[in-house]
Amino acid sequence: MSQTVLKTGVLIAVTTALGLAGGYWLASRQPHAVPQDVSTRAASERKVLYWYDPMVPQQRFDQPGKSPFMDMDLVPRYADEADAAGAPAVRIDADITHNLGVRLATVSRGEPARNIEAVGVLGLNDRDVAVVQARAAGFVERVYRLAPGDVLTAGAPLVDLLIPEWVAAQEEFLALRRSGERALLDGARQRLRLVGMPAEAIRQLERSGRVQALQTVRAPIGGVLQELDVREGMNVGAGAPLARINGLDSVWLEVAVPEAQAGGIRTGQAATAHLPALPGEPIAGTVTAVLPEATAASRTLRVRVELPNAGGRLRPGLSARVELAEQGAQSALLIPSEAVIRTGKRALVMLAEAGGRYRPVEVQLGVDSGSQTAILQGLEEGQQVVASGQFLLDSEASLRGITAVAEQPAAAHEHADSAPVEPSTHAMHEPAMPMHAAQTPIVAALHEAEGRIVELTAQGVKVAHGPFKTLGMPGMTMRFAVKDAHLLHGVQVDDRVRFAVRETGAGLVIEQLERLP
Repeated sequence: MSQTVLKTGVLIAVTTALGLAGGYWLASRQPHAVPQDVSTRAASERKVLYWYDPMVPQQRFDQPGKSPFMDMDLVPRYADEADAAGAPAVRIDADITHNLGVRLATVSRGEPARNIEAVGVLGLNDRDVAVVQARAAGFVERVYRLAPGDVLTAGAPLVDLLIPEWVAAQEEFLALRRSGERALLDGARQRLRLVGMPAEAIRQLERSGRVQALQTVRAPIGGVLQELDVREGMNVGAGAPLARINGLDSVWLEVAVPEAQAGGIRTGQAATAHLPALPGEPIAGTVTAVLPEATAASRTLRVRVELPNAGGRLRPGLSARVELAEQGAQSALLIPSEAVIRTGKRALVMLAEAGGRYRPVEVQLGVDSGSQTAILQGLEEGQQVVASGQFLLDSEASLRGITAVAEQPAAAHEHADSAPVEPSTHAMHEPAMPMHAAQTPIVAALHEAEGRIVELTAQGVKVAHGPFKTLGMPGMTMRFAVKDAHLLHGVQVDDRVRFAVRETGAGLVIEQLERLP
């Protein structure tokens, strides 16, 4: 029996030794694992700048905790996610940005090409107009076969008039000429002028010596007959309008220029017109007037361009595309127009920095030539901006709570660096000052919804509300700041209310509130 026990003990000892040796061998063949507490400690050593709610990224908090706006935890913003200057930035691997199609452009300095393109319609030149009137009272003996719209040459006959006063004056002139009294003859000639007889008709009377009973009224200029107001047998008085003729040597092109591009247009500026009716034949013209009144319906400025009409091929009513080239543009910083993100309240660009970092920057825009946009403030020459894929980066920055601020001049940065910075003393749920609080506020619209009071606190009110249709926000439970504490007077938990909020730098703020029965 003792031998059996001894053998069993020896077998157990050998088995244990083999297990320990095998375990040591397996452990030596596998990679070393990092203890969980080491990775946790490494993550905790990252410096946190602040905490934020991704749904309200402009709000910053000094301590972690629950969001006062949504039922979610605050998210930390780490210091290693900022650029060299300390501004938060989005860091994306180069391979990922390549797959996203991110394309960069360099901020350069140059003269913006202000080639403004607009459309217009041809019309008659209202400065080249002739109005034909009766010089004296008479009768219409003949109207030549004409109608409005006919194109006339200069000197074309219009009507034949019988003017009795002219007949009597001509007979008196011829009688005095036979008498040989020079002084009386000069007086008779002067009377012919006073009754309205043209100088050419007087010279013809002197040459022929015969009374001209009928006076043929002719077109003083060539052009299109706009009006012909007489018929045969009519009695016309002195000064009565007979016809109206519009010249065709030049035409007007009235162009509708958007008001945002009309600031650089000046009288005398060169213009080039392209007509679908005359393909491949650009026509050079000149801006003769910038009309003082804009078209309210289309928010455009009316610009008048005069075009030569050689051969009369330019017909009123034809459409044309016009190129206006501004001269003397000042040098400015230029970026591709596609790089600008317009939010409706301000303009942003995604600034590309070293190390694959991107951050939004607010800029002040200048003139836009279509392909390039001038930057008045916010960027420096040589910097790089995202020209393609910037909307994806901007969305990522918004989700991470990175908001854009206007770049300050160098002097302002120096002054800010020299000023001491006091440590923040905000409570956990007290909102920090928004990043753009120093900017000029933009008054936003009010958005209405109905809901139920869930909680009343000193910082505001928590409401389970329905959708804000004008905001496109679905119904949810969230906390709101109140513009005036008197709005909550008499309001209790579980009360149904109708309220209106306004978008501000601090989020949605209640400005109107009423209890519902």
